[in-house]
Amino acid sequence: MILRELNDPRLPTIVSITRVRLTNDLSFADVFVTVMGTPGQQTAALNALKHSAGVMRTKLTKVLSIRVAPFLRFQLDEDLKKELAVLDLLDKVAKENEEIDRRRAEQGAHDAPPGAAQ
Repeated sequence: MILRELNDPRLPTIVSITRVRLTNDLSFADVFVTVMGTPGQQTAALNALKHSAGVMRTKLTKVLSIRVAPFLRFQLDEDLKKELAVLDLLDKVAKENEEIDRRRAEQGAHDAPPGAAQ
């Protein structure tokens, strides 16, 4: 629906719904999204989604064949940003460890006594 039916110029081509959390009474749905782009583009896209929430809710009611669809509350998924940052740090640590191991191996080869098995 976001990609095909909303014709808002503030929405970039890449908007991903990462998760949805429903309240216990099903009256509200917190929709977490990621938006590719600058922080300004992300804010504009989030505002466009919030502006279109009522229209989407009406369409969902018809498509899902339910009496009343939950109110949609859009939020940028900050958890995903944190997860990606942690994964990036882990990748950097792995590369640094590989470099340290490589240097140790080179140092060990240079420190070996002449004629020692290598």
